[in-house]
Amino acid sequence: MRRWLLPEAIEDVLPAQARIIERMRGRLLNLFHIHGYELVAPPMLEFVESLLVGSAHDLDLRTFKLVDQQTGRMLGVRADTTPQVARIDAHLLNRKGVARLCYCGTALHTLPGSFQNTREPLQLGAELYGHAGLEADVEVLRLLAHTLELAEVPVSRIDLGHVGVFEALCQQAGLDAEQEQALFAAMQARDVPTLRELVADVVSPWRDALLALPQCYGEVSELSAMRKRMPDHPAVQGALDELQQLVTALQGLPLSIDLSDLRGYHYHTGVVFAAYCRNEPQAIALGGRYDNMGKAYGRSRPATGFSVDLRQLARLVANGVERQAILAPADADPTLQARIEALRAAGEAVVVALPGHEGTWLEAGCTRQLIKRDGEWVLQPLATE
Repeated sequence: MRRWLLPEAIEDVLPAQARIIERMRGRLLNLFHIHGYELVAPPMLEFVESLLVGSAHDLDLRTFKLVDQQTGRMLGVRADTTPQVARIDAHLLNRKGVARLCYCGTALHTLPGSFQNTREPLQLGAELYGHAGLEADVEVLRLLAHTLELAEVPVSRIDLGHVGVFEALCQQAGLDAEQEQALFAAMQARDVPTLRELVADVVSPWRDALLALPQCYGEVSELSAMRKRMPDHPAVQGALDELQQLVTALQGLPLSIDLSDLRGYHYHTGVVFAAYCRNEPQAIALGGRYDNMGKAYGRSRPATGFSVDLRQLARLVANGVERQAILAPADADPTLQARIEALRAAGEAVVVALPGHEGTWLEAGCTRQLIKRDGEWVLQPLATE
């Protein structure tokens, strides 16, 4: 076995991309900070029964598990940080009012989400707890738009959906948990033939509405037409009313509607959303409302938020950050040392030329050099070596 090989969909982050990721992490956490979101750092490992509470259907198969040698209990390596942050809000902070929390840390997946995705995403997110009104969803969606703008990743659209529509239709159709799960899988795959088979015994108007859901996507201007294809049921129409209110409140954002995008259906309880970049088939950010998660930790709290993978965003940055270091000679001249310190204080990277490595400084990222001219240390382009 070649010792330098890594597991499938696990990769090293090399200097150029690592610098982009770190710069992006600092900028985005500062953005969250100035919007009032406080940073938390949950552990990588938790007991499985705590880690998967409220989201077992979606995360169980994606979670690496191992036995704790101290207690003999099963541990899980987090596949998603959101349940941990919900635990912190419900059990540790225990605040009565609104809590805004953010995080940034590595997660681990048993399988990659797609061919291009890593199994080790660097998950960054923001969560808002304690407010059930749409004002919280509006704030989180606006923050998501600011996040992608600051990350220099052009977002082409943000799909809005609502799990309440699917949930109400399944309930009225009389489907049991197993049938609902099968229908959910077919809906996510947009497998219309299987969908027809699964709802063959469902009576109208619920059958017709379930069959129409995969076709209910498009511009926000089409929301009224989508509404006409849905039954006049309070829960269904109430969910569509919430989407219309969001569309009105978020004018100017590139919003669209997708009523069949139910990722995290067992996880979310209301509005869900996914952001896309024009040339990227996979969503670059996911989020939504998940009001019931904190209940398992002793306190049910309204909650909404989103997360992104910084590794994915760094890969999509249009112009990578090229290192522009300065080469300085290994000289004890005090005026040189003062010049180096001044450059570093101004944010420049200064590399001291260790002896015996002539001809290698371009590959180290040096594009300029310090030379002494007329008694002063001045910058000039690095000579071709």
